[in-house]
Amino acid sequence: MDAAQRHELRQQMAERRRTLPPPARIAAAQGLRRSLEQLPEYLTDVRVAGYWATGGELPLNLVIPPLATRGQRFLLPLLARNKELHFAPWNNGDDVAPNRYGIPEPVAPREWFAPFQLDLVLVPLLAFDRHGHRLGHGGGWYDRSFAFLRDQARPTEPLLVGVAYDFQEVERLDAQPWDVPLDYVATDRELIDCHATEPAA
Repeated sequence: MDAAQRHELRQQMAERRRTLPPPARIAAAQGLRRSLEQLPEYLTDVRVAGYWATGGELPLNLVIPPLATRGQRFLLPLLARNKELHFAPWNNGDDVAPNRYGIPEPVAPREWFAPFQLDLVLVPLLAFDRHGHRLGHGGGWYDRSFAFLRDQARPTEPLLVGVAYDFQEVERLDAQPWDVPLDYVATDRELIDCHATEPAA
């Protein structure tokens, strides 16, 4: 898949997400929670990072509240000056402000964590395949931030879990040298173990 094809796929998936009717989005949020509940780490890990859904992304509104009741912490990404992500704790009602991309992030957090300090990361995406390859928006923020995982035996901490609607799955995405593969993908229909579907060498 060349750069033009990746661009076209990004546009197609982004448009399909944006035009999803509200009832379908609500049902997808319920399905996502059921999928994540099959992942033991979602039920136990202390520092769980996610994202603020924009542009039709699958919302985490049903995934976040149970964390606090279990004593877990939810964190949102911050754009750092080194072009990597930091992650700050966020609770419902805490102040947020749009970053340079218009995505809300916590305002003046009292503390933040580096990517290697996280336990579980819910990663947004535009397309994915069952081998853990992910097509993002092209900014490279997640790949830069979690590049250290490329040198480690996987799965390890943090566990990277892509979050997507079922229709965002494609048969195959070509891996780029800088890509950091996902460990799992949680959709509104199922939890996919990417290590169980790795291609033969």
